Amino acid sequence: MPSLADATRGRLLFGGDYNPEQWPESIWPEDVRLMREAGVTTVTVGVFSWAKLEPTPGARDFGWLRRILDLLHEGGIEVCLATPTASPPPWLGELHPGTLPVTAEGTTLSWGSRNQWCPSSADYRRHALGLVDDLAAAFGHHPAVRMWHVGNEYGPVCHCEETADRFRDWLGKRYGTLEAVNAAWGTAFWSQQHATWSTVTPPRAAPYLPNPAQQLDFRRFCSDVLLACFTAERDVLRRHTPELPVTTNFMTLFPHVDCWAFAAEEDVVSLDSYPDPADPRAMVWASLGQDMTRSQARGPWLQMEMAASAVNWRGVNRAKPVDRLRLEAYQAIARGADGLCFFQWRASRSGAEKFHSALLPHAGPDSPQHLAVRTLGAELPLLAEVVGTRVEADVAVVLDWSNWWALEQRGRPSDRVDLAPIALAWHGALWDAHLTADYVHPEADLGGYRMVVVPNLYLAGDAAVDNLTGYVAAGGTLVAGFFTGVADEQDAVRPGGMDERLRALLGVHPLEWRPLDAPAELAGGGTADLWSEDLCLAPGTETVLAFADGTPAATRRGRACYLATLPEPAVLQRLLADAAGRAGAAPALPGLPAGVEAVRRGDLLFLLNHTAEPCELTLPGPHRDLLTARAIARDPAVLHLDPYGVAVLRP
Repeated sequence: MPSLADATRGRLLFGGDYNPEQWPESIWPEDVRLMREAGVTTVTVGVFSWAKLEPTPGARDFGWLRRILDLLHEGGIEVCLATPTASPPPWLGELHPGTLPVTAEGTTLSWGSRNQWCPSSADYRRHALGLVDDLAAAFGHHPAVRMWHVGNEYGPVCHCEETADRFRDWLGKRYGTLEAVNAAWGTAFWSQQHATWSTVTPPRAAPYLPNPAQQLDFRRFCSDVLLACFTAERDVLRRHTPELPVTTNFMTLFPHVDCWAFAAEEDVVSLDSYPDPADPRAMVWASLGQDMTRSQARGPWLQMEMAASAVNWRGVNRAKPVDRLRLEAYQAIARGADGLCFFQWRASRSGAEKFHSALLPHAGPDSPQHLAVRTLGAELPLLAEVVGTRVEADVAVVLDWSNWWALEQRGRPSDRVDLAPIALAWHGALWDAHLTADYVHPEADLGGYRMVVVPNLYLAGDAAVDNLTGYVAAGGTLVAGFFTGVADEQDAVRPGGMDERLRALLGVHPLEWRPLDAPAELAGGGTADLWSEDLCLAPGTETVLAFADGTPAATRRGRACYLATLPEPAVLQRLLADAAGRAGAAPALPGLPAGVEAVRRGDLLFLLNHTAEPCELTLPGPHRDLLTARAIARDPAVLHLDPYGVAVLRP
């Protein structure tokens, strides 16, 4: 199968979305000239061009696309060619209203924005695949095209009757019989038993809380039906161009689809990452997405979108300082990216994203922002040797989408508990402890990791539980967060309130869940939030952290630890660093100050200073900085790192 290496060919990709259909053709030559001067290697073309390519049903206006591909090729710019199926033209919705998505309340959403399509619609698929087939036949062997980009940020959800039919088919394949569906959904509660398949529907607006197992299965179905849309387009592309890799893109902690399932079907795994310049912990959020994407790719991945400066969809959209632009770019490379692409090349004059930043901003090519882009483009070739190398990680973090979908539903002990902020808190504690982490599915092979952490696994199937207990039995160190192991894969509460295998492993039995509505004091200083539990401790289980009233907040039994709350960042960092030290997991470089990141990728050590203060770092022997070609020859060597500075060191 093709891979990212077929597109990179030993170099870091650099570029972004290019939307030439928004501009007069007279501007295209200037775009290509400026791209060359900025060091751009690759642009993504056509993501939202369906209406331009097919202005009326069955028409094919491919001339403009051929002209821009020819021009880019003449300029030495390669293309990731997109299928434009994320945003159908208005005529599709008018002629085929069944292609438009319907909300749970029964409202049909219209054209005028994007993503106005029903993933279950046969008419949508027929038109989409017809265009993709013709696009691949016309341009799959164009010399500029090096990769395919399918759709964009898959996530539309529909509750229409056609979706209901597909949902019933999906349930039939999953469970076999209607009786099995009733059993899995616990429909004996509130007289919800289905006597015929016709009453089985997607979750729709209801007087009170809907069936949680039905909602969970619908989330699974929605992910699967979107994946089927992706693979259908991918298979058309592979039939024409089996040698070209295929990708699609998602964002950090993207809740709409099971990204593990999508990654398994992609040749290249891609990420759209937009850390907030106003967030002092933006680098933690960015690194979480980067580590997740690298783990899903099982190696190098592609940064498909990032922002050169401000975005346009936050309440207040802060501009990004130019030194932060460079720092964020190298953070992505440090954590496994073999390419950096931005949204977008030239800032749009019209449309909903006209105030979103671009590599070429409204202020023009002489602006500080564009000059910073040129500087970055000139530096990236210095790191060619990093391409294809892997990131070292002794720690794994368990993340599961079914668990996320179940945990966030209403009717739980606390509406304050959601997976995304919990995952970010645990990732931040690892980041502060200078520990690089991979992310894993709960049933993945854990044997290569010294420590596995589980921020939350409320929904834990038998295979996941057996995997975690087997990992500890084989000598691994496990740290599990609160409200874990409570329900099985169908969201039915386990007997005893926690899986008995996990109770035995962790040495705890939660007798009562006591969610917190405000931070609570911890013995010895600090606070914890969100959660607490009345724990019955088994013999041999010790309390390593307690609330001020003496109630256990964190426990340890052998190599297994349990946190019955969410400690404040400094306390959580201390707990995870202590567990990592016991497990033999260590930072890439010891003795780092706060806010300085060290990641080892292949033979290279990336050092990134996310603070406004300079710092000096002690290195274990001589190194050379690839970005400056400066040798650091003393042993031990001392490296000076500027505020927001970067060094990429080879021993």
